Order: sequence, then structure tokens, then C-alpha cells
Amino acid sequence: MAPPNKRASPYSRKVQYNLFTGYFLAGMGALIGAVLIAISLWQPSFFSGVRGAAQDAVAPATETVASARTESKGLFETVRGYLDAGAQNAELRREVELARIRLKETAAIEQENARLKSLLDLRTEDPSPVATVRMIGSSASSTRRFGYIAAGRSDAVAVGMPVRSDKGIVGRILEVSSNTARVLLLTDSESVLPVRKAGSSVAAFAQGRGDGIVRVRLINLGINPLEPGDMMVTSGSGGYYQPGIAVAIVTEVTDDGALARVVSDPAATDYISVMPIFEPLALSSAQTPVEQPLSDQDEAPGSQ
Repeated sequence: MAPPNKRASPYSRKVQYNLFTGYFLAGMGALIGAVLIAISLWQPSFFSGVRGAAQDAVAPATETVASARTESKGLFETVRGYLDAGAQNAELRREVELARIRLKETAAIEQENARLKSLLDLRTEDPSPVATVRMIGSSASSTRRFGYIAAGRSDAVAVGMPVRSDKGIVGRILEVSSNTARVLLLTDSESVLPVRKAGSSVAAFAQGRGDGIVRVRLINLGINPLEPGDMMVTSGSGGYYQPGIAVAIVTEVTDDGALARVVSDPAATDYISVMPIFEPLALSSAQTPVEQPLSDQDEAPGSQ
């Protein structure tokens, strides 16, 4: 019988070589590590060059990471700043809009104060107003031009009394009730008002046309002395209106006079003053028939 083969298989020998190599490398690594530790403890500055070289090698990568981190942070800051700026712009726009509204309200209050001051100046004049009230309505849809005021018979308002604003003549009282009155506006077609050119003796009549314009008809025809921009004022003739109150401004010259725009537009008039009749005795005398003598109370002071 043949003796058994004592030689190890190739596979077992390969495993042995691998184990030996692993143990050898582990031992060498431990030995090298111990040597390096001993050197670092004995000479701490010995590896400074190696550390610097390693840092130089990884510097580009670290700079790239730091730059990316900075850029991302800047992007977030930009987005947040944009959102904050949008909110601030919206708030500023709202504040500007509120400021514009307050400015308009302030301008309206100043305008109202100016009108009231003008009316107070009217009260200090002679004669004093019978009443100072608001214009509460007008006949917008009618062919006639009437206004309505919140004062009537209970406020001593009577038919024929002139009505004016701080700018000029508005019209005169046509009808009176207890607490209201109807005003015949200058622009009505039935309104005729004696006027003259301001600063001269050129006399005329201002008659309404129903369209916001009055027609000025000269009494003495001939060379027309009127020019655009001339101011027409009350002449005092007839006894209703005090002389020298603004009526209209000439806008267009015609053959027999001119067309003029009323100074005190009823549509833009808020407060008005009802004035007493300028010469009531003259009105009473004009209404008395020629064959009927004047009564004592109708006679002018000083007459016999």
C-alpha cells in the first residue's frame, strides 16, 4: 500500500501566505505609527512641512466650498431683501395714497374756510345780509333756471331780495315759503339785470339765455366799447341791487353788446347771502300808478 501524500494543497499554502502578509503589514504599520508618534513627541515641528503641503493640496477644494457657501448665503440674503423691499414698497404706496387723500381734504377745508371768511366779510358790509344759508338745490332738468335756499318767510326773506355769493350776484328771490325760497338765477331766460361796465358809465342789460351764459345788450347802440375780459357789475338801476357787485365777464363781443359768463356760477356756489332790497322806496314808487299819489310812507324822506 502506498504511503499518503504529505504535501499541502496549493489552496492552503495561498491562505497561509495571505495571513503572513497581513500580519507583517499590520506589524509594520504599528511600528511605523509608533515611530511617528515618538518623533512627534520628540520633535513637534518635524511634520510642519508635511502639514503645510497637505493644506496646500486641499486649499483649492476648501476655497471652492467656502465660495459656494458664501454665494448661497448671498443669494438667500438677496431673496430676503427683495421680499422685504416689496413689502416696504407696498407700505410706502399705501402711506402716499393716504397722504394724498389727507392733502385733498386739507385743500377742501382751506377752500371752505376761504368761502366762510368771504361771507363774514359780507356780513361786515352795509347793508347787512338778511340771511346767510346754503344753496340746497337747483332745477337741473327744467328749461328754467331756479335755485332753492333753506331760508324763508320765518327768516325775514321776501320776494325781490337780491341773492349773492362771495364772488358776485346769483339772482333774486322769486317765491317765498315759511322755511324755503326759490331764487330766479341770472342765467334764467326771464332774468333781466341792469349792469354797467366796471370803471366806466357804459350801461346795459344782462339777460339770461338758460345755458349758463348771459347776453349783455347795450342801451346806447353805436360803437361797441366792450372787449373780452371786461367785467360787468350791477348799476343800481331799478332799486333791487346795490351798485358795483360783480355780475359777469365778457367772453365774446356781438353787434349789440356781448356774451358774458356769470362770475358766481350757481353750480359751484355753496353758501349765499340774501341781501335786503337796495332802494325799496324806489321800487314802491315805480309800482304806483301815475294817477295815484304816493302815500306818506312811500314818500322819500324830506319830501313835502
